Amino acid sequence: MAFSRINGIQHLGVGTADLVGTWKWYRKHFGLDIPMFDSVQEAPLMDVYTNNETVNKRAAMILNIQGGCPVEVVELRSNPTSEAKFEVQLGDLGIFAGKVKTPNFDAAAEKIIAANDGVLGGVESLPNGGKVLNMKDPNGLHFQLVEGDQFFSEGPHLTGGTAGCLIGSSDIEKTKKFYAALGYDEVVYESEGVFEDFKHFPGGEGKFKRALLKQSNQPGGGFANATGITWIELVEALDRTPNKIYQDRIWGDTGFVHIGFDVKGMDQVERNLSAIGHPFTCDSSNGLHMGKTRVHCTYVEDPDGTLIELIEVYKIPLMEKWGLFLNVEKRDPLKPLPNWMLKTMRFSRVKDDYWEKKNI
Repeated sequence: MAFSRINGIQHLGVGTADLVGTWKWYRKHFGLDIPMFDSVQEAPLMDVYTNNETVNKRAAMILNIQGGCPVEVVELRSNPTSEAKFEVQLGDLGIFAGKVKTPNFDAAAEKIIAANDGVLGGVESLPNGGKVLNMKDPNGLHFQLVEGDQFFSEGPHLTGGTAGCLIGSSDIEKTKKFYAALGYDEVVYESEGVFEDFKHFPGGEGKFKRALLKQSNQPGGGFANATGITWIELVEALDRTPNKIYQDRIWGDTGFVHIGFDVKGMDQVERNLSAIGHPFTCDSSNGLHMGKTRVHCTYVEDPDGTLIELIEVYKIPLMEKWGLFLNVEKRDPLKPLPNWMLKTMRFSRVKDDYWEKKNI
């Protein structure tokens, strides 16, 4: 059998009508200040999720080099951006919240609460005793500040980047099996009831099942030292019928558009997922170019239709303005990139005038 591996979560995708404003907010609160790419182009790969019409979009993959996963911010240029036609509630089907990790929870929470910029309630406790602070961004999308470890470098920010997400499920046991096939096979906690840390979310005062999942294997891939441990939390509403968050909308509309996973050996990954009833729904075949980044992208759906992007990376920019790129196609898939190489990306941090100078 050909080698294949799903290394772990690579990024979280966010759709917005205001890429610049959203990015500035993420830079301020989550330290997402390094663009891995930032370009405008058509997205024919997504036709199956855009009413069979090719959309034009600006997309920026932004990283906090101190640790955690990037966020890909997407703004449709060819279509008006739609919001959900109902209030999205906890337990609705799809990605409800992103998780952002910090090495110093108390200091980070104090700063965010003092800024009073989208904070929902105060610090609460998770079922395993960990701390959490809930908030929402300018698009009304929810995020959870959580305690984390495996940070890559020190820097000016009190948080790292993203470290997973919270996903609504109609059948948590069925959904657990799917994410176990993606490597998230270890249950950190599982509980049922009414939860204090949910009460400030829309619909969060109801009764839920919840399960926090992580990888039993160590994260792999070139960026494993930077991304570290990630989590997927599944939430099932027990006292109401959930809606689909993206019902009657397209990819790129306001919300969490997908969660991306880093993989190696895409052909074998497809065979493995098809064997359990989850074939690819779209496939870029021989590599997409996003700016100077070259990747192979495919999509698959979880049991409730949540979009999962699978990415096999071939070429990435380390310092694009100086013409320094890395071809990772033939690298050992389990070997992380050297720390010095990753740290060169800090020279690409955006300054306050970046967006005016970029002007795209």
